[in-house]
Amino acid sequence: MKALVEVSPELKTVLKKLKLGQVIEALPERLALAETQELSIEETLLLLLSDEVSRRESSACAHRAKRAGLDPAMTMERWDPSSKVRYDKRVLTELMSLRFVESKKNAVVLGPVGVGKTFLANALGHVATRHGYNVILTRADDMLRRLKQSRMDNSRDAVIAELVSTDLLIVDDFALERMTRDESRDIYQLIVERTGRAPTVVTSNRDTAEWIAAFDDTLLAQSAVDRFIHSAYDLIVEGESYRARLKPKLRDEDPPPKTPVTKKPVIGRPR
Repeated sequence: MKALVEVSPELKTVLKKLKLGQVIEALPERLALAETQELSIEETLLLLLSDEVSRRESSACAHRAKRAGLDPAMTMERWDPSSKVRYDKRVLTELMSLRFVESKKNAVVLGPVGVGKTFLANALGHVATRHGYNVILTRADDMLRRLKQSRMDNSRDAVIAELVSTDLLIVDDFALERMTRDESRDIYQLIVERTGRAPTVVTSNRDTAEWIAAFDDTLLAQSAVDRFIHSAYDLIVEGESYRARLKPKLRDEDPPPKTPVTKKPVIGRPR
């Protein structure tokens, strides 16, 4: 095997000054590969810089996903296709294409408790972050609690602006409980200001026809819900609970713990 090229301290210093310090670790291997394949200087530079571009894109994507509040385990690659969960695959495929994001449409993910609505919403968020979109995923109660707190510290305008302006807003578990007058107004404002401007995904255990009862003001409710559902794709999820598949399991390679054996004292042993 050909020996790897040693990188000089001077080159390392220059790379760090150019904020290319991450290239240093892979540089010897890449230079050896370039020599073996007789790559030109231009081809070698392209190889090295392409590695760095990929690394930075991956790092930026991971940062966006973390900032969005997405569960790292809930990606479409980890969805169990053998689960006994039913949904219209054409609708999910359309949503995963992100055309609804580009066209500023909404999406509703409906179904009973435990069928994987939150998982699919997270998976959509991950796809969006990989394509460079800024995403916020929040439970409805957390969002309303944050907005309530913002009234007390005079930060409501900033919080509303953040929620309205994000590329994709995902609200999980909407309409579980009846909202107060202030909460109803908050939801109305978010829906009105985002409709036609930015897409929103909502998951709920309740059918959209039941959402109106969750608002304090019927007129606000009718206006908000009508705006939202008539610009939204409907993904209905049914079947058995998906949560059983998320239950932690012992790894196959780990042997069961041994039960310690306690030696009984020998009584009356002759000396």
